[in-house]
Amino acid sequence: MLAKRIIPCLDIKDGRTVKGINFLGLRDAGDPVELGAMYAEQGADELTFLDITATIEKRDTFAELVKKIALHLNIPFTVGGGIKSVQDVGVLLAAGADKITINSAAVYNPQLITDLAKEFGSQCIVVAIDTKLHDDVWMVHTHGGHQATDIKTLDWVHEIYERGAGEILLTSMNHDGTKGGFANDITRQVSEMVDIPVIASGGAGTMEHFKDVFTEGKADAALAASIFHFKEIAIPDLKNYLRAQNIPVR
Repeated sequence: MLAKRIIPCLDIKDGRTVKGINFLGLRDAGDPVELGAMYAEQGADELTFLDITATIEKRDTFAELVKKIALHLNIPFTVGGGIKSVQDVGVLLAAGADKITINSAAVYNPQLITDLAKEFGSQCIVVAIDTKLHDDVWMVHTHGGHQATDIKTLDWVHEIYERGAGEILLTSMNHDGTKGGFANDITRQVSEMVDIPVIASGGAGTMEHFKDVFTEGKADAALAASIFHFKEIAIPDLKNYLRAQNIPVR
């Protein structure tokens, strides 16, 4: 079994880290530059920075903030929000990002995945999926989870894999911010469909939830926000717990 990754996520709005429940009710969680530096020191394996209102407000991700965060990091750093073109990705990689994540733009223009993988290599292209359970079927949502589509999640997973995505960031909107555990069922289905890493997101509340998503969900990495931001779980403690459960971590 490959080492599992622990990834804090910084959802950014107006230059601040925020966190809500089920994608709603956002509250301030601190300065993203300070949080990023702290997580790097604590032993996070990677960091993900999502400008969560960039697509809704139809503006570009702030490359300047990316530069500030990158200066304080010695771990891989993924950036997303409002990315629509090869040019956008070039700017963010030049600003210090190691990987980029796309979501809404890929749904409405799947060719973008192909173009980015060809231009920059699949290894730095993460396709994020915001998924929600409707009548026992997991469906894709866009625009920060605000807009439903008629695309079945597993169909979309197949397409983005075929188009050259290097990783999948799978967020269950039903579980997001609830601290009730990850969506292990859909995570396992996605993990078994593809041979690229799957990052589980949405629902982390206890250390046991991480163990479950790695064992039952078969995720390669687990992403969380509020439990780290509000110091409910410390990354060194989480890694020690996972090692005790015979789950390899870095």
